[in-house]
Formats: sequence, C-alpha cells, structure tokens
Amino acid sequence: MAYLRNTWYVAAWDEEIKAGELFSRQLLSEQVVFYREQSGRVRALVDRCPHRFAPLSKGTLCGDVVRCPYHGLEFGGEGQCTRNPHGNGVIPKAAKVRAYPVVEKYSVIWIWMGDEDKADEALIPDFSCMDPEHFYVAKRYLHARANYVLESDNILDLSHIQYLHPGSLGSDGVSTAITRVEQQGDTVWSYRQTVAEILPDFLYQAWSIPADTRVDRWIDVRWDAPSNMLLLAGAVPTGVARTEGRETALPHLFTPETETTTHYWFSFPMPLAMGDMARQIAEDQVSGLAKPFTEEDLPMLEAQQLAMGGKEFWEMNPILLPSDAGAIRARRVLDTLIATEQTSAS
Repeated sequence: MAYLRNTWYVAAWDEEIKAGELFSRQLLSEQVVFYREQSGRVRALVDRCPHRFAPLSKGTLCGDVVRCPYHGLEFGGEGQCTRNPHGNGVIPKAAKVRAYPVVEKYSVIWIWMGDEDKADEALIPDFSCMDPEHFYVAKRYLHARANYVLESDNILDLSHIQYLHPGSLGSDGVSTAITRVEQQGDTVWSYRQTVAEILPDFLYQAWSIPADTRVDRWIDVRWDAPSNMLLLAGAVPTGVARTEGRETALPHLFTPETETTTHYWFSFPMPLAMGDMARQIAEDQVSGLAKPFTEEDLPMLEAQQLAMGGKEFWEMNPILLPSDAGAIRARRVLDTLIATEQTSAS
C-alpha cells in the first residue's frame, strides 16, 4: 500500500511523550522512537540501530541522546551517532539513523515522514479548538484493526448513525437529512442537516435542550489529507436560528499503523474560560462518545476489514449511495495526492 508521505500525521497526544522516557510507535508501517530532550523538545528517530538493528526504544535515554541497548552506540536528535564506546571511539560515517521532523501543536505531536525539506508547519490543519492555552482537551485513543481510510469514510458518511448508534447518536431522521459536499483546494467538507428531529437523550443533555423537543441538527465534517478530521455538531429547537444554538467541536485524527491497522485519536475540547466545569463537562462528554465509538463503530470497521479479505477498496467494486459523496470525494483527493507524489519521486 502506498502512503502519502509529504504531509503531517498525528503521532501521539502530547502527554504520551513523557520526559525521561522513550516511546515507540509504528506509523506508516515503520517503527519510530520518540523522546523529549531536556528542553522539552520532542525528537523522533527510526527505531532501529544501524549496527545490529536492535530497537533503540529498548535502550536508555541519556540526557538528549539515545543509547542503544545492545552495544552502547549513542544517537542524537538529528539522528547522528555521537558516541562509539568501542576501540578508538571513531564513529563510522554510516552510523546514523533517520530523524523525522516533528511539531508539538494543538495538544498533538505531528510527524512528517516524507521529504524533510518540504516539512512546513503551516501545512498542519487548523485544530485551534485543541489549543491547550485556551481549551481543556479531554483525550481518548483507540487502536483499530482496520484501514485508516475506512475510518475516514465512517466519519464523512454519518448516515450510519441511524442504524449503528440508534440509542446514542442516531435517530429515525438521519437518513432523510439534507446533505451537500464542498471541496476547497484539497480540503473536503461534508454537511448534514436534519429537520424536526427527535434526538436520543444523551444529545439533549449534551446541548441542554429539553427532552423530546424537535430540533434541527447539523453535523459538518472537515477532512484534510491524509485523514485528519474536525466534526462540528450542534442543534437548535426547530425554527430557531442556528446562530442561537450551541456547537461542539470533535476532532477525529487517524494515522495508519499498517495497511490494516490504525491509530485513532479523538477529543472533546471545552474553553478554559468555563473554569472547573470545563474539565468535568469535557470528560463526561468524551466518555459518553467513547462508548459507541468503542462498542459499535470499532467492531463494525474491523468486521469490514476482515470481510474485504486483503483486497483494495476499489477492487471490491463497491456500490455507491448519495450519502457516500463526501467519503468518495476525500478518497479521490487522497488517491490523486499519492499518485502525484509518486510521479514526482520517479
């Protein structure tokens, strides 16, 4: 499987990379070791010593360098070997590992696994709703045994919530929602608007609307390649202007671990200006969402992956429904970006 390389992927929540510890994670079928220098800066290296290929993550963090657990070679944040404890100490020219550009932004560690000279921080999508200076971010992580684009499809086509999440997120009015898709450059927006909908109790509580009130609900999803998504959801009593309602931002961030497994980060941010309530509300809401994500979405996506039997999506000749428009548009954009990148590299 070809991955888009010249783009930013989520590698971890910021809090996953702890001071004084080595952290290893497989991304795009490659094992990467992360650590923080004493200044707090995050570094990322190929998790494999070039001497006898021992995982560096099983070694020791010594200040700002990683010591290989097998023969003690030490590597700095730029990937260069800084110490050879053997013989006369001469460091072989080939004694280096690949270092990846990383950025800590929006409560997330971002990694660039393509051409280093193209790694522009300005290309990171806007997730300012997770800026830790202004928001408390309730964070969750799931590991899915399914391809990352199947995960993106799941969020871009939310017609499924009527059938997969009837007791928590869906209702009988979802499949008749007003939908449209827009593309702005390589960004895809999928819009879904219900009218006079009766919501599950969980959502009435989330938006502080009296139970059994008929509402107009919107779910707007922004997709940026390869699979970073922002869902904006809100509702108002039917007939009330949307501007009078409460909108919540729900980031969904996917990074391929392998061709058939995915890292999935999602969050519920709340403004710190709300004081102590921000943490309580955010944690309560993200815990409520984690239940259908874990118990309903995850098993379905993993079952899809098994049913595909290792075949590619388009190879399966899927039938297409009107509700697929956003997901298919995003797939087309991603396929084009990958093909263009491969052509440029050849």
